[in-house]
Amino acid sequence: MRPPAHSLPEHPLPADGYAGDVSPQLAWQWVRAGQAVLVDVRSDAERDWVGFVPGALAVAWKQWPGMLPNPDFDAQLRAAVPPGASVVLLCRSGVRSAAAARRAAQLGITAYNILEGFEGDPDENGQRNRRGGWRFHGLPWRQG
Repeated sequence: MRPPAHSLPEHPLPADGYAGDVSPQLAWQWVRAGQAVLVDVRSDAERDWVGFVPGALAVAWKQWPGMLPNPDFDAQLRAAVPPGASVVLLCRSGVRSAAAARRAAQLGITAYNILEGFEGDPDENGQRNRRGGWRFHGLPWRQG
């Protein structure tokens, strides 16, 4: 279970099968400092319709429609992340990016999952962007 938005960690949290979980703010700090590459694992449709982080590299974990696994994920991720570099992985809520981080670790890449993802978890009305996430925290993003 992820920590609530008001208590996001300032340091990576331990994770099973990859380097750790990080807050959106810490991920952005690392990217700005050149300490990690930001890879958005959401589908092309999600980035087009919901928004994207300028400068993030797009390597879909699953593709719309059907949300089928991306058969080229391994090769695309290896091409996106220079040898020896760390990667922070972003999805909608932090679930797919955790799976992608596990796969990246299996490929020998130091990978971190970004907690809360781009949109955060849904609130009591089923709406996102109100309880955490990249956009909720005011980090850089653009739409369409």
